[in-house]
Amino acid sequence: MRQRGRSWWMVRATIFAAVLALGLVGAADAASPAKWYAAWGSSQQGLATETLTNATVRMITRPTLAGTAVRVTLENTFGTAPLVIGAAYVGERTNGALLVPGSNQPMTFGGLPAVTIPAGARVVSDPVPMAVQAMEDVAVSLYIPGANVAITRHANAHVTSYVTAAGAGNHAADEAPAAFTLTTTAMYFVAAVDVLSNAASGSIVAFGDSITDGTGSTLDGYDRWHDFLALRLLIDSKSKMRFGVVNEGIGGNRIIHPPAASPLAVDRLDRDVLSRAGASTVIFFEGTNDVAGGATAQEVIDGSQQIITRVHAAGLQIIGVTMIPRHNAAWTAQMTEYRHEINDWTRNKADYDAIIDFDALVRDPDDPDHINPVYDLGDHIHPNPLGYLVIGASIDLSLFKNHGSHQ
Repeated sequence: MRQRGRSWWMVRATIFAAVLALGLVGAADAASPAKWYAAWGSSQQGLATETLTNATVRMITRPTLAGTAVRVTLENTFGTAPLVIGAAYVGERTNGALLVPGSNQPMTFGGLPAVTIPAGARVVSDPVPMAVQAMEDVAVSLYIPGANVAITRHANAHVTSYVTAAGAGNHAADEAPAAFTLTTTAMYFVAAVDVLSNAASGSIVAFGDSITDGTGSTLDGYDRWHDFLALRLLIDSKSKMRFGVVNEGIGGNRIIHPPAASPLAVDRLDRDVLSRAGASTVIFFEGTNDVAGGATAQEVIDGSQQIITRVHAAGLQIIGVTMIPRHNAAWTAQMTEYRHEINDWTRNKADYDAIIDFDALVRDPDDPDHINPVYDLGDHIHPNPLGYLVIGASIDLSLFKNHGSHQ
């Protein structure tokens, strides 16, 4: 028995060393000072139709970087009244609303266990010591003691999170799932999870619309194009550089052309991109909803140039992405002409640091103004999971290696 136990610990040590080499877990390195990096994000876009009354929510996030501590950004962006958080905890999720025993830890805000977030504002928690692994599910549990509390949320997070019934009270500290009898696929209040790391090189922010948000991806499947990019960066054996990958996509989002159901890209750039800790590169992929909503090519180009200028002024790299086809989806010949004009500008004239040609990847070789049917979700607008895989697999990882964090 003694020998078998010794062998098991040797196996565990070997496994730990292997995942450490891949960057799956954080480790101390006296030669590199630890810094904060955005490892997960969600763009808050409006108010939910439902409200909360004396209830607890358990929001599921998945940081893309390992670290030795976490901090969480909470938003009351669209609330019209102060939001009271009566208690907040962060822990490691094992399955459903169940947490790893002993992992759930209280969050504080300026040393206090509760916080009130003014209407339109955000708060960042104090650091919580936590040996988080890359791609580990991290649950943020928030007790909302008020009645009929308005919910600032991201509408379709493509991940299942958990909520107690109204009146259930404070279950933020629970590690058992029993109290969390309801589910949601929206992301309530939680806007970012940062990790403290001395091994990371920066964070890549995917800034876009529904194709970045993940329409057509699998619920809880993490098979959006930036999910594949994050996995490739994590297991890349040719480089020791580690990058967080943060999804700041919103379904239906527009760059500059109102009216819009969510904040325009030019208006949310500071909040959702430039404020992200350790941000080093922005992958900018928008414009199709502007054109569909009546914008001209020049309006999209002018809005995109605003984004480029502001990202460069912040010291970050910005990578432009071509618009993919949608000619047979409530789309006119004039819109297709605008798409070609915008793509020509993106490829040949724009001041991007690099270009990723999603259009060339997913278009039908026999009819390049349509999505290749094998990559088409069926609505002729969004890729299916295979299409997202092809996009995520196509991105040249060397685009990021010389662009570490400027923050």
